[in-house]
This record gives sequence, structure tokens and C-alpha cells, in this order.
Amino acid sequence: MASMDDKQAHTFGMLCHLLGLFTWFIGPLIIWMLKKEEHPFIDQQGKEALNFQISWSVYFLAAGILTVIVIGALLMPVLSVAGLVLIVMACIKTSKGEAFKYPLIFRLIK
Repeated sequence: MASMDDKQAHTFGMLCHLLGLFTWFIGPLIIWMLKKEEHPFIDQQGKEALNFQISWSVYFLAAGILTVIVIGALLMPVLSVAGLVLIVMACIKTSKGEAFKYPLIFRLIK
């Protein structure tokens, strides 16, 4: 098991969250799978980022279905802005070395 210093771990933890903006769950999954053994912070934040991406996908699917009755069309922009704000908050906190927990998500990966 290779080890890394805390600053590098914080950077990889932040990348788990940030890559979710651009790659959905693929980027966080790759970083988490490759680096989770190297530092507990990466393991924790990688799981958190993946759980967020899974949960947000479920929320968007539900909003997509609800577009039939117009509510979904109103929910999608709200979900988009909330997701962006939460990811930015996660990136800021993890870059400082603080663990971030997303509210209102399913914690399927433990």
C-alpha cells in the first residue's frame, strides 16, 4: 500500500468532486478506484462524490418523468443549480482538508 501526504490526498479528494461536473460519475469512480488505498481521505471523499452522483442521477430521472406534469421542468433547473453549488462547496472544503458530506443523498457506497 503506497502512501501519500495529506496535501496530495486533499487534492485527489477535491478532484473526486470536481470531475463529477464534467464526467458524471466516471471521473470520481476512476480516482476513487485507483487512489482509495493510498489515503483514507480519498476513500471517504470518493465514496461521497459517487453517492452524490448516483443520487443526483435518480433525482434528475424523477424530474424527467415529472416533466409530463410540468413540475419536472421546474425542478431540473433547481437541481442543476443546487448540484453546482454543492459541488463547488465540496471542492472548497476538501481542498482545505475538511471532509464534506452532501445533504439529501443516498449513501449506497459505504
